[in-house]
Amino acid sequence: MARIRIPLLLCTALLTSASARAAGIPETRASSSTVSGVYSLTFNLNLASPLPAGSTITCRAQVVPSQIGADVRAQQLGEIPVRMVTGQAAITGSAATCTTEIPVSWTVTSLQDGAVLNYEIDAASNSGSIPLMVRSTGPQSIGVAFPPPGKSASFSFNLAF
Repeated sequence: MARIRIPLLLCTALLTSASARAAGIPETRASSSTVSGVYSLTFNLNLASPLPAGSTITCRAQVVPSQIGADVRAQQLGEIPVRMVTGQAAITGSAATCTTEIPVSWTVTSLQDGAVLNYEIDAASNSGSIPLMVRSTGPQSIGVAFPPPGKSASFSFNLAF
């Protein structure tokens, strides 16, 4: 008897959906769009004081679609699509520059919601046996638009570090 109930329930659900479409009732599924492009980030750092010899500056950036715009199925599964990159800065005297690119390709429910960009800059001294954190910036959260389809969206940050 259990075998009969499952197909009957499935047929009832399919017929209900078909009759709703025939009656002109809109489906509850959200339409989706694909976002594909690159976020190009440049961090221009003005070093307030010299770093110890052998220091390295690392920049990390991540971008994620805004919560409202992310694919609902991905949110339900706990798979919000985060893209992250790490780069090394080129240090010249009292300045440093770190450039990174974050390629993205997402399915979103709204192109208007954009994404959230986070970045963190860390300077570590490698003069000892264990790297020692010299300076760090806290994570930032900046609302940004999606890049144009298949193109790049460029952002430049001038930071006193």
